[in-house]
Amino acid sequence: MGLTDLTQEAFAPGGALSREVPHFLPRDGQTQMALAIARTIEQGGALVVEAGTGVGKTFAYLVPALLSGERVLLSTATKTLQDQLFTRDLPGLSKALSMPVVSALLKGRSSYLCLHRLEETRLHGELPDRSSVRVLARIEDWARHTQSGDLAELPGLDERSALIPLVTSSRENCLGGDCPKAKDCYVNLARKAAMDAEVVVVNHHLFFADLAVRESGVAELLPPSRVVVFDEAHQLNETGVQFLGRQFGSGQVLDLARDLLAAGMLHAKGQADWTALCSSLEQRVREWRLLQGEAPVGGRLAWGEHAPGGTQPEEWKTGTTALLDALMSVQEVAQTLGEASPDLARIADRCADLRERGQAFLSTAAPGSVRWVELGQQARCIESPLDIAQTVRTRMLRSDDPQSAESGRAWIFTSATLGDNDALSWFTQPCGLTEAQTLRVQSPFDYPNQGVLYVPQSGPLPNEPGHPSAVVSLAARVARTLGGRTMVLTTTLRALRSIGQELRERLQDEPGLAVLIQGEGTRRELIERFRSSNESGQGGVVLVASASFWEGVDVPGDALQAVIIDKLPFPPPGDPLVDARSAALQGKGRSPFADYFLPEAAVALKQGAGRLIRRESDRGLLAVCDPRISQKGYGKRMLSAMPPFRRVYSATELVQYLRSLREPDSASSET
Repeated sequence: MGLTDLTQEAFAPGGALSREVPHFLPRDGQTQMALAIARTIEQGGALVVEAGTGVGKTFAYLVPALLSGERVLLSTATKTLQDQLFTRDLPGLSKALSMPVVSALLKGRSSYLCLHRLEETRLHGELPDRSSVRVLARIEDWARHTQSGDLAELPGLDERSALIPLVTSSRENCLGGDCPKAKDCYVNLARKAAMDAEVVVVNHHLFFADLAVRESGVAELLPPSRVVVFDEAHQLNETGVQFLGRQFGSGQVLDLARDLLAAGMLHAKGQADWTALCSSLEQRVREWRLLQGEAPVGGRLAWGEHAPGGTQPEEWKTGTTALLDALMSVQEVAQTLGEASPDLARIADRCADLRERGQAFLSTAAPGSVRWVELGQQARCIESPLDIAQTVRTRMLRSDDPQSAESGRAWIFTSATLGDNDALSWFTQPCGLTEAQTLRVQSPFDYPNQGVLYVPQSGPLPNEPGHPSAVVSLAARVARTLGGRTMVLTTTLRALRSIGQELRERLQDEPGLAVLIQGEGTRRELIERFRSSNESGQGGVVLVASASFWEGVDVPGDALQAVIIDKLPFPPPGDPLVDARSAALQGKGRSPFADYFLPEAAVALKQGAGRLIRRESDRGLLAVCDPRISQKGYGKRMLSAMPPFRRVYSATELVQYLRSLREPDSASSET
């Protein structure tokens, strides 16, 4: 029996999934997706699948992957989904299919405790603040019994803790085989387990890191696999663009200075003036940072012909050269004393690498790439390709060469949001997958009966002064009626702050209502508080958020009954990467607005709208506070990107619907 038949049998009524998986119900869309994946695994090639919310895409790719008996690599965009696949989905399906599978979870270095750096931090580390003393003690206690060294196992550890970089390693500071703790290294142990596993769960960053290492011919991070599945594939292009680019930043230099002082004082005290050496390096990097001025809105500074932003080319060259000279001074001392410690030898290598990176930003950018500076407390120069199309075609697929190791491999790319047309061109074009097979599987949800869409027909446009207050007025009305249970998604951090603060002031006298604003806790903490408070009935919560909250947020049930989006999420003009992509389209005679801005906005809107209905029983309101949807010709494209909710047009209809969510029995009796 072939893989397609085995897959069909597993998903059929009375099949293994129906018998062994609690609450499993056969779904046509899920089976259709699974069979398409099974055929691709059998034949090889690339398949792109957009699976609407509720299809059950995880089972749809895992079942044929497991039944194939091939070595499988699963790549996700988030550590959360990595952990879910490894700890819940894979073991459950393996048992249901009666197929014991050896699986492994592999993350980047920064996810694992580094025993050597933990010891050095304890002996001579300069801790960031007083609270770090307690956190370090907790990590040391946990280190005595952890098997994996994965910091995600440590309950309550804040992922933003400034201590984490001090007790984990990076590609730059890892000592490799020279490390005194190499035998017990958690990263090495995880990689060894991955090499021996049949199914390996990684993330997109690690995949691109492995791609770069393989290209160098030095080593490999991931085992060769004939079947590769990318879940949350909509993030693949942006992840690849960041990773495949070249970077040089003040944070890298300051990290090196910190490690230099610790290593010098611990292993070669008195053999050099480590404090003066580090102070000189820190002074040069501060001067280099000041060259680039304050952060513009969005934190990205465009690159001029020879220097970033308004920096004069001569100033840029002088300041960067001074920093590179300071790195050279450190490198010479570290090389001289390298025999005293592998840490110092590694620091010399890091200096050489940083000098090479910095020198590159004194010359012109590579053809087809774009440069910018990300500014905040630190500055980071970035040069990246505009997309990953060439990398995918020439270094991943390579199907045109029958002798290639890539020939015959099966590549599966899937997500709930991959475009706004049947060709899924928003995803396939920048990812070099225009020749791939595509499949769109619609959501099984009954959107017209599960939700409504409200778009104000009049009122201020997003570029008019009264727009944020209009958003707040609508959000306040909705939150009062629903008793919280409302998420407000903004397109910019400026809107986040203004709408969040004004909404908090507007609702401060409402008993039992609280407003949470992104930045007041970790993403996980905010979502958990939002969910638990709204479910408990002890007080309603409104969450105002931006950026990462537009996707990956899963709050099913009555805890979330309204999603309000402030405006259409067009890419920000003036962003260097956006401008470079627009210019590239213009150079090809294409329209940046029609071929870039509109698809980007449509896909982002689709992602935001997808937060509302997560289960067959969910009901709720989606409001988009942007009259352009009704007034502009492109509004139809925006509407088609969203779930086909029933439209309501007046404030009276809106209030009636909201009351029906709070008191469904009462509302049904009225009708």
